[in-house]
Amino acid sequence: MHRAPEAEWAIRTRGLSKAYGSVQVLAGLDLQVRRGSVFALLGPNGAGKTTTVRILATLTRADAGQATVAGHDVLTARSQVRRAISLTGQYAALDEEQTGLENLRMMARLRGLPRAASRDRAQELLERFALTDAGHRRVSTYSGGMRRRLDIAAGLVSDPEVVFLDEPTTGLDPRSRRTMWETVGSLTQAGVTVFLTTQYLEEADQLADRVAVLDGGRVRAQGTPEELKKTVTAQRLDLTMAGRAAYTQLAGRLGGRVLHQSPEELVLGVATDGSAAHVRALLDELDPTREQVARFAVHNATLDDVFLELTHE
Repeated sequence: MHRAPEAEWAIRTRGLSKAYGSVQVLAGLDLQVRRGSVFALLGPNGAGKTTTVRILATLTRADAGQATVAGHDVLTARSQVRRAISLTGQYAALDEEQTGLENLRMMARLRGLPRAASRDRAQELLERFALTDAGHRRVSTYSGGMRRRLDIAAGLVSDPEVVFLDEPTTGLDPRSRRTMWETVGSLTQAGVTVFLTTQYLEEADQLADRVAVLDGGRVRAQGTPEELKKTVTAQRLDLTMAGRAAYTQLAGRLGGRVLHQSPEELVLGVATDGSAAHVRALLDELDPTREQVARFAVHNATLDDVFLELTHE
């Protein structure tokens, strides 16, 4: 099989392991991320997502294994890695008493840019992230979405090759999250590699070129979102039950066949090939009296299905 040249990989890990006391957080992690792509690392709480980011950003040392970022070893070339990356977490690391413009100018100066260049770079980033009008306001007056965008902008003052976004949209409202997605898309258009951790499966589906599902410190599966969906089922039949009793009864009968369930909406999802014949057969099997199922819908499998299947949640 043809392997891409080393220069094509922005991030590579082999056998990364990390334990805190008796708790094994990572157990032989292998990842490859192409330059200029968006890579999403999915996993439940405690799966090892943030630990992975901290190791790759040289903030934590792995117990075993190897990792390179932007062509530099995270253990032996830490300073080169740090010059090549930007890290944004769940909470914006900004000085709330300064304005947005002052924050960016300060970060540029800390990165070694001359005074005039720092001012120009700050103004450029405010325009790029649609913050020009708010540039002279204190950050304490910003919304959550604006702070997160400013935080990412601050990390870009030195044109990093790789940007780590550790659950960057946690706590944001849907509108702010959509704006953040547009921001991430603009990064890859500029040739930046984005390594994203998230618990929002729709986010990974929208943004990522490739996705890895992490559970128990190991990668359970990785590929494009469409490839991962096909590993579960091509399509899903969602049944909206006529009442709570019907929902509970069918859920019990289906057991492990349930791919999706929403007790609030009385919806149960099962695998189907999408054909009319198979849908009819499922309806006859699951609702022989034709009284228990109020509505049904067929749609493609989602990353939610993949996530639940691979993490056994």
